[in-house]
Amino acid sequence: MRLFSKKIFLLLALTALFQGCKKEKIDFSSQVKPILNKRCISCHGGVKQNGGFSVLFREEALDTLESGKLAIIPADVDHSEMIRRINEKDPEARMPYKEEPLSKQEINILTRWIEEGAEWGEHWAYNPPQPVIVPKSNRLLSGFANSSEGGWAKNDLDFFILEKLVENDLEPSPEADRATLIRRVYLDVIGLPPTLEQADAFINDKSEGAYEKVVDQLLASPRYGEKWASWWLDLARYADTKGYEADRSRTIWQYRDYVIRSLNEDKPFDQFTVEQLAGDLLPNPSNEQLIATGFHRNTMNNEEGGTDDEEFRVAAVIDRVNTTWEVWQGTTIGCVQCHSHPYDPIRHEEYYEAMAFFNNTRDEDVSDEHPVLRLYEGEDQKKLKAITAWVARHAGEDRAIEVNRFLKTLEPKYHAHVFDQFQNGELSGYKWLNIRPGGSARMKGIDLENKNHLYINYSMNEPGGSFEIRKDHLEGEVIARVSLKKAKDFRIIDIPLKGSTGTHDLYFLFQNPKLEKDRGVCAIEWFSFQEDLPGNNSSQLATVKNSFMDLLKAEVEKTPVLIENTPIQKRETRIFERGNWLLQGDTVRPDVPLALNVASQQVTPDRLGFARWLMSKENPLAARTLVNRFWEQIFGYGLIETLEDFGSQGIPPTHPQLLDWLALRLMNEHQWSMKKILRDIVMSATYRQDSRVTEDALQKDQRNQWLSRGARVRLSSEQIRDQALAVSGLLSKKMYGKGVMPFQPEGIWNSVYNGESWKQGEGGDQYRRGVYTFIKRTSPYPSMIMFDGSSREVCVGRRIRTNTPLQALVTLNDPVFVEAARALAKRMVESDPVSFMEGIRHGYSLLTFRDIPDEKLGILLTLYHDAFGVYELDLAAAQAISNDKNGTAQLAAMTVVGNALLNLDEVVTKE
Repeated sequence: MRLFSKKIFLLLALTALFQGCKKEKIDFSSQVKPILNKRCISCHGGVKQNGGFSVLFREEALDTLESGKLAIIPADVDHSEMIRRINEKDPEARMPYKEEPLSKQEINILTRWIEEGAEWGEHWAYNPPQPVIVPKSNRLLSGFANSSEGGWAKNDLDFFILEKLVENDLEPSPEADRATLIRRVYLDVIGLPPTLEQADAFINDKSEGAYEKVVDQLLASPRYGEKWASWWLDLARYADTKGYEADRSRTIWQYRDYVIRSLNEDKPFDQFTVEQLAGDLLPNPSNEQLIATGFHRNTMNNEEGGTDDEEFRVAAVIDRVNTTWEVWQGTTIGCVQCHSHPYDPIRHEEYYEAMAFFNNTRDEDVSDEHPVLRLYEGEDQKKLKAITAWVARHAGEDRAIEVNRFLKTLEPKYHAHVFDQFQNGELSGYKWLNIRPGGSARMKGIDLENKNHLYINYSMNEPGGSFEIRKDHLEGEVIARVSLKKAKDFRIIDIPLKGSTGTHDLYFLFQNPKLEKDRGVCAIEWFSFQEDLPGNNSSQLATVKNSFMDLLKAEVEKTPVLIENTPIQKRETRIFERGNWLLQGDTVRPDVPLALNVASQQVTPDRLGFARWLMSKENPLAARTLVNRFWEQIFGYGLIETLEDFGSQGIPPTHPQLLDWLALRLMNEHQWSMKKILRDIVMSATYRQDSRVTEDALQKDQRNQWLSRGARVRLSSEQIRDQALAVSGLLSKKMYGKGVMPFQPEGIWNSVYNGESWKQGEGGDQYRRGVYTFIKRTSPYPSMIMFDGSSREVCVGRRIRTNTPLQALVTLNDPVFVEAARALAKRMVESDPVSFMEGIRHGYSLLTFRDIPDEKLGILLTLYHDAFGVYELDLAAAQAISNDKNGTAQLAAMTVVGNALLNLDEVVTKE
């Protein structure tokens, strides 16, 4: 095989040499753009345009300079100022200014480029994937790789890998042994190791389809969704708290469970996307589709007293824009908030056109995180169905949908911060309307057409409070008067309104003769103007109205969701001058950057239209981004290493044709099935390679970018913990529900204002998978963070793996791992109560599914004897480490060995 590979390499080299003799035209994207980005654009691009010169867009580059000259004149090098300046000998005039001069090669490239007409060209990532011919037809490869002839390739993916291996004078590695392969594929697909029985069954199954059968079983496992959810939740910045100073708890676990269920049922990625970005805009959306929009309700919420709700609402919208472009487009767009992109063709105003898609949602950084989906159960759910059916029968389906939406989300409504023109009152903490006796406040521009009821949520500590609502001015027509009952906790009441038409300003005037003048009458959180329920001629209407109020007052499970503004609440989106939300410029309409909309599609100007544009097959980046993320999860590096940046500053793809082939296969053949594209990857010969590296491969492929061997990658923080619990027999199989709290030392949490504390789970909850661990943004779970888990404050496109001594301290000393070591020790002792050596052998095989090497066995035997000698003389210490009042020196010593086994390199690594 080596000799054959050498011949192939020689033929390819001779071919390349022959082709190199031709003088090929300069390519802008691969030759010119890198020079401009590296040497020119920091002074002449989206941020700065010194001398009136920019190389970001062609029309700008060809424009007249401040000096009146032209920097680039296509096909006219002699009169192109840029060429004169880069060749200038005077350092005060030479470009780049006060930097190292361009190399002769760089000058030659730019000169030839202008001679040839200064064609601009598109960055490869902004052109849709084009059909790719699988390179297996190449005669140089067919005999070497065709699996049907006993060669190496298992599927078409492998031919792309093999082509690059041959080009780089490399050979693929042989297939990994079956013990390594079964552990690898279990960890990659479901995030857990196999049991010894499962591993043995595969190792001993010599049938042709044995491996394929295992892969299909794993893809069908409910554990699949739990494993891959952690990956997606990093992107979604999912956490169980709101962030910022107080960092109070947030009830949004329903979104995490939606992700797990969607992955397990292999929901097509286009549907998965639309539901998360715009589920609320689908026709009559289900609870699941509303919960899905929690993706963008994972943004942080600032409850600190005195903060401006609008400021942090804007911060959340900006986060949504940046996250969406990173997750679905692999595009860094955050800098465009302040100026045009320094490296890629995205203009400053295009950022705000993209922002306009997200700027019209009802959430406003309020304390109770409205809008929330109210999840009714039992009798409440029956009441909801009955009310919806009643309204449909008497007023039609559209009205029934409106009423159902209000009962489930309490939308549309207004929060107290919409008030202005305060007299003798203010917003308490910027959150609640708090007006003193005789005071007033205005609510501007309210549509009263057919609005006969006002629902408010208020609290009042002292009796005697009342208010009236006047139309258009303080002396205007009274449309409502209400006397309030004392309510220490917030409560919802229904206030009848005098019929009105059109849009009006409303003035609220408050009174309480029993109250001191410096105290507020009441605190009001929100207001909602609603129509009468239909069916006035029916005697059953009173019962329906009672059920309606029962549901509004019901204590139910709630989860934050996105809801779009009504037409009268719709916001304008303006450009922020230099990114400052207080300095607003021109108004913009929703649109996508021109450079990314190469098919010039008309995009419906709302989130649903935007989500469908993202998932259109003409979109150049969505499918590429997804398959690249899967590739990174499996092999440790993406085909494009910079998962978050497919732009001109990102690292170019190692296998561009493979990337496009996978993207097209995902869309066209697999219909966006994530499981099927993952199956393609793990079924390949590329994936099945042995991870051991030869000296030759180490020299030519040090980082394994050409995939000359199997990936060798440290497990994720969740996998390391889950594996320890699994092999010890402690792991709980319970799925879904609220975040759980495994062991954590006292004093880690210091929750200001709210007194929240870490309460260790019971009844097996402390042994649940890492995906369910409660994540507090300001104090993430320590052992997870030590292994590069995310605090989830912002989107994490890829975890950067580290290797520090502190990680070993976790696996050796963290009580979770010590407890797992105890349980593992019991399994080792029980496997052979007589021979501790056989117990150690058994423990090693539970973790690696292979026989322990003699050298390691000797070291572990020494460790066992040393520990046994200590604990034989100190029974109390033996009972303490084994956490068993009947603990023996043997069990204690085996616990020490189990602890060491869980810390082995081959245990914390996928190889």
